[in-house]
Amino acid sequence: MESISTRKRIKKRWIILFTLTALISVLGLFASPREGNFDLANDNIYANVAWMITATIFVLMMTPGLSFFYGGMVRAKNVISTMLQSFIVMGVVSVIWVVFGFGLAFGDDWMHVIGNPVDFFMFKNVGVQNITGADTSAIGVATTTIPLALFALFQMKFAIITPSLITGSFAERVRFSGYLIFMILWVIIVYCPLAHVTWHPDGLLAQWHVHDFAGGIVVHAASGVAALAGALFLGKRTSTKNSKPANVPFVLLGAAMLWLGWFGFNGGSSLAADGVAVSAFLNTNTAAATAMVTWVVFDALRGHKPSAMGAAIGAVVGLVAITPCAGWVTVGESIFISFIITLCCNLAVTWKSRTHSFDDALDVFPTHGIGGILGTVFTGIFAYGFFAKDDPDMISHTEFFWMHIVALIVVCAYTFVMSYALYWLTNKMIPMRVSRHSEEIGLDRSQHDEEYGNEASTELAEDSVTDEQWFKGCE
Repeated sequence: MESISTRKRIKKRWIILFTLTALISVLGLFASPREGNFDLANDNIYANVAWMITATIFVLMMTPGLSFFYGGMVRAKNVISTMLQSFIVMGVVSVIWVVFGFGLAFGDDWMHVIGNPVDFFMFKNVGVQNITGADTSAIGVATTTIPLALFALFQMKFAIITPSLITGSFAERVRFSGYLIFMILWVIIVYCPLAHVTWHPDGLLAQWHVHDFAGGIVVHAASGVAALAGALFLGKRTSTKNSKPANVPFVLLGAAMLWLGWFGFNGGSSLAADGVAVSAFLNTNTAAATAMVTWVVFDALRGHKPSAMGAAIGAVVGLVAITPCAGWVTVGESIFISFIITLCCNLAVTWKSRTHSFDDALDVFPTHGIGGILGTVFTGIFAYGFFAKDDPDMISHTEFFWMHIVALIVVCAYTFVMSYALYWLTNKMIPMRVSRHSEEIGLDRSQHDEEYGNEASTELAEDSVTDEQWFKGCE
């Protein structure tokens, strides 16, 4: 009886998701204008358009890069499931963003915390007119020389990679359908409001003179704190023995794709082919290089052998560290910022591994969370001069710094509370934690009925009973 009821619940959740997808597809026939939306106006600067198209492609590439990065770190029996958790986001979040997510993040301001989802419903009024030409919302970004559709697509890629980052914390133990529900809710309730308060000119943090160049707050601090909440809510894995990375070359490949994609992530956040983009490009590469060397050498100083894993993780930490202020600091400051933050993240990973206080499987909070938080602190220190030179009536440097600290406290508190609540809510609808049996045989088989090529050598998934056989045995 238990197996039958389980199958019925599984069928019901997929029917609901299919029905929602079908409904959205039908609405698409009536919501989008047919004519005039893509007649390119003459007030676009075509160099900016070309660069932003390129940057958008780079940012999207980061998500499959993250898929390889995370997938190579887990055990062989969980490689496919871990990679799919990142990969599937490109589909789900893209649909949400087109339907109403872009409106929530960048539509007309409501109480300085959220946008109007109706403004850009099904990308209505989102075409090649530039931002000042939009009929429904003055987004007020740094440039008015690119099509609104291109800005929306660029921001979409940020919305895609942010929930993907969270998945590393609960790797090897989360149910795929539960993860999908959580991800959908998290993007709507956590990511879109954070994007609005930070990057919309009428948003709360923007009003406080809090600046986030490319996602230190919105992407990395938020995903890191949500990852911590997930690790605490879902608890530790049943067993972590034989937990060597399945494929270190995958980790290096993923890190390389992330490094390359980050040039669009940071360089594109200037929203123009200008000097700020070049500065961000230079600082991004410098920070990644500095952090890679720092991580490897610091490990060696503590008696560890230089490792490919350390080099890859160090490079990514450097990319995270410079993200909040990439276009606003000097190259020398980028070296200092990445050096200090890399040491802090390395020590945080070591502390977590020694204390076993929580099971953040792939160290999302000690790297992305702490990296994004400290990067924002350094933004409050080093970015003031960039803004003050053009705004003599701006708040003082001390106020500028403390507003960034207050913003971090508010964002981290909101993200943790709401993320934990969403884990709890999702768990009430669909148990998020897989069964002990499913975890033992691996999520590749138990969740997806697939196997990674090297899995057979682990002897963990061979000759194991299926979930259905296991349920029957319980009867």
